[in-house]
Amino acid sequence: MKKNHYAVVRGFHPGIYDRWFGPGGAEEQVRGYANALFKGFGSRQEAELWQKRGGPSAGEGLANKPAGAGKSRGHIAAETGKAADSVDYSPSSDETSPSRKTIIYTDGGCKSNPGPGGYGAVVLDGTSRRELAQGFRLTTNNRMELMSCIAALQSLTERTAVVLHSDSRYVVNGIEKGWAKKWRAKGWMRTKEEAALNADLWSALLELCDRHQVQFLWVRGHAGTRENERCDRLATQAALGRDLLEDTGYLRPGQRPAE
Repeated sequence: MKKNHYAVVRGFHPGIYDRWFGPGGAEEQVRGYANALFKGFGSRQEAELWQKRGGPSAGEGLANKPAGAGKSRGHIAAETGKAADSVDYSPSSDETSPSRKTIIYTDGGCKSNPGPGGYGAVVLDGTSRRELAQGFRLTTNNRMELMSCIAALQSLTERTAVVLHSDSRYVVNGIEKGWAKKWRAKGWMRTKEEAALNADLWSALLELCDRHQVQFLWVRGHAGTRENERCDRLATQAALGRDLLEDTGYLRPGQRPAE
């Protein structure tokens, strides 16, 4: 059954919404909101009854949750273009885990590669929203992707549970598949003869991942995911700015690290 109406019980502005994506849609009310609770329905009447009831009734639970329940529903919606049925962004049951969850989107790139570059990040923390951006005179796409993650995580003032979205498979796989940790364990060598690129940034990112509880999720770039698109614009604008910094860690071809 096609869902045309969305009931938001817990979100920035609870109510009934007749669209999922776009300005004034239900997705805006739940993305990044801790403990969000919402559900899609085929009729407005059903949505109003569920919203008025305050969510699932006794015994109903979240029986209509779609496949992929291990991911945040907002992320599934972004991947598939479909609205998720319902979700409860509950804190981890692990008492040692952070009690609040922050949603981060990042992007980075440069004009030609290497060339002038920039990064952008959006940090959604409860009801707050922060945007970060910086440009550099000479850098690479991958370095900007890494720096966007580093800048966003460095902006957190206390240990936090984070879901970080990136459209860079280099970044996401480097963390989630354990590549960066292996390179670090081998003295930042990919093989016996080949050094790992961007070791300075990978080292900084791993330290931040040790400080926070971070899950990296890949999102398709230029696919309409609003915050990903915003990060892309921030990164592009930063790269075109006047006050560009020096990326002191970038090694030009043939250049050796400083002793």
